[in-house]
Amino acid sequence: MVGPEKTMAEAVAAFDAVRPRLFGIAYRMLGSVADAEDVVHDAWLRWQLTDRDQVRDPDGFLITTTSRLAINAATSARARREVYPGQWLPEPVDTAADPILQAERDESVELAMLLLLERLSPVERAVYVLREAFDYPFKQIGEVLGTSEANARQIGRRARVHLAEERHDPVARADHGKLLRSFLAAARAGDLDQLEKLLAETAVSYADGGGTVRAAPMPIIGRENVARYLVGVLAKFGRDLTFEIVESNGQPAVLASRDGTAVALLAVDASDEGIERVLLTLNPAKLARFQPMDGER
Repeated sequence: MVGPEKTMAEAVAAFDAVRPRLFGIAYRMLGSVADAEDVVHDAWLRWQLTDRDQVRDPDGFLITTTSRLAINAATSARARREVYPGQWLPEPVDTAADPILQAERDESVELAMLLLLERLSPVERAVYVLREAFDYPFKQIGEVLGTSEANARQIGRRARVHLAEERHDPVARADHGKLLRSFLAAARAGDLDQLEKLLAETAVSYADGGGTVRAAPMPIIGRENVARYLVGVLAKFGRDLTFEIVESNGQPAVLASRDGTAVALLAVDASDEGIERVLLTLNPAKLARFQPMDGER
């Protein structure tokens, strides 16, 4: 007879083996580390209470459970964001330091893509994440959602069409890094002409202060407006900031800090036309996981 200690040890081992993937699914679905961790914790509780002797595929059970919990959480999160103070941006993560997301640096974890995914319904988002980020077959996705393979495929097609209306072909990682550094240099120098050259004509800037830090309440639209806004933001924060290039969500980003505390994270999304989106996270709660180092002044 198998003792309860061994049974629980086996349950823990099975869960830990797939936990990084569970978190990756939940984070992409919710754009929040805390919410994703809550979903993974709830999945663990379900796993504990399940008659595991009847589960032939533990990974499949846990992925299905997590995906369904994430869909429910995304529905609740959407309602909360309707009363969020100002603009909401996904919570950035330090993928250079996060062992869970480090091996999964794909397009679906980029901040700009996470923001676009918010425009999908929770079910569309689940299908897109499971298919595009984790390459699950539509038959399995249908089983996760409790629908047919054909319907899952149709939902996935609809999600891709919605995203294609807003998505452009991104630049190579090396070009992205060069653009970011040039952008930071121009913004710090207050060089509006150079900033405008780096921005796409239809550039948009988003800023998330979370009701704690003052930020633009609505997106700033247009090359000239974005350039002036960002120069103004730097002037408002003062000249005592330290800047460094960090890795956020698989891409280079600028972390600004003061006295060893992160105060802003600036990420950009770029195409061949220039920088298309500027995402400025100012909410202290979303920056708490970033630890500034000795960056360049």
